[in-house]
Amino acid sequence: MRSGAEARDAKEGDERLTEVAARPAGDVAPTLSRAVTALFAVACGLAVANVYFAQPLLDSMARDLGLRPSLVGIVVTVTQVGYGLGLLLVVPLGDLVERRRLVAVQMSLSVLALVVVGLAPSGAVLLMGLAVVGLLAVVIQVLVAFAATLAAPAERGRVVGGVTSGVVVGILMARTVAGFLSDLAGWRSVYLVSAGATLVLVVALVRVLPRERATKHLSYSALLRSVFTLFVEEPVLRVRAVLALLMFAAFSTLWTPMVLLLGAPPFSLSHSQVGLFGLAGVAGALAASRAGRLADRGWGNWTTRIGLVVLLLSWWPVLLARESLWALGVGIVALDLAIQALHVTNQSELYAVRPEARSRLVAGYMVFYSIGSGAGSITSTLVFAHAGWSGVVIQGAAISAVALLFWTFTRASPRSDVTGGVDS
Repeated sequence: MRSGAEARDAKEGDERLTEVAARPAGDVAPTLSRAVTALFAVACGLAVANVYFAQPLLDSMARDLGLRPSLVGIVVTVTQVGYGLGLLLVVPLGDLVERRRLVAVQMSLSVLALVVVGLAPSGAVLLMGLAVVGLLAVVIQVLVAFAATLAAPAERGRVVGGVTSGVVVGILMARTVAGFLSDLAGWRSVYLVSAGATLVLVVALVRVLPRERATKHLSYSALLRSVFTLFVEEPVLRVRAVLALLMFAAFSTLWTPMVLLLGAPPFSLSHSQVGLFGLAGVAGALAASRAGRLADRGWGNWTTRIGLVVLLLSWWPVLLARESLWALGVGIVALDLAIQALHVTNQSELYAVRPEARSRLVAGYMVFYSIGSGAGSITSTLVFAHAGWSGVVIQGAAISAVALLFWTFTRASPRSDVTGGVDS
């Protein structure tokens, strides 16, 4: 047990930590300034872009390194596997060690991994490099948990939504930027430019991020075991994790094979043109910010229900892609709005459960996200090769329908009051 003096010292230390990135004195409660929130968002956006750069470059990578077109989806899957391992092995460290140091180390190593990918002489080296890129890209979740910890409770959803909007923009702009750079200087330039930008961000974050004092005394093995324990103890984690798996499987089902559709006749679009479709989904950033505010007001379950319905309906215009690129654009906007609103709502619900275990909660949740993304990527390219675009749409719509049914039955269960299934 701590003495009264020790408790006061710890509390004062926590307050000083928050005030490093807080608004000017005089506010009712300290919170992250908009400038620092924006820096968090930019860092998260670049980190997630590193995971998604490959999607519009798959055909170029296949030609350059001799990968079979029907199996080229493994490039995305390997990155997602690395990301999943990072979520399980790295993100929980945010509850154990100083997050500032963890962020700096992860991003510095990312610079090296990106250079390896950009200079890869073979498919094997490319896949190994991308696996490491995915492993280190989980700095996103460390930063989101860090931002949630620094934010005032009444504005936590807003802050999480603001930072996550950077993730949304990063995912979608990754395709646009990758397309333009690839057409300009080849696919390798995408990763080399990202390495330079990541290095700049490392310097900026080290200067801005506040220092923390480690408060946990768990061993690393005990820390990892506690991630699985949280699934047993927290029903809301189980429900939101399954939703993450399903909705991001649907997300990857659309985006991974889309370059194969648009890059072939009758469209024959360039990488730059395919990448422009990413701009259609930037509207998802608006959904991320708005969903965070709704979660702060207790409307998280309403947002979940509407998001899942929109996700299912979005596949109707996507089905018409061969007849109309405008219809595809409408489908992309609807799908990304739904996915990002759901993602922010899921995280906001989790961060409210166990403040002392935020990094582990998000690690467990995002492992399911990674499994869904990887499974959606590899299966959708196989389906496209054998059943065409209609098969891809059927797969995506089926996954979305399962997600909606899962949420419906979860809400109707006797334990829905503790799983996040009853509206406030």
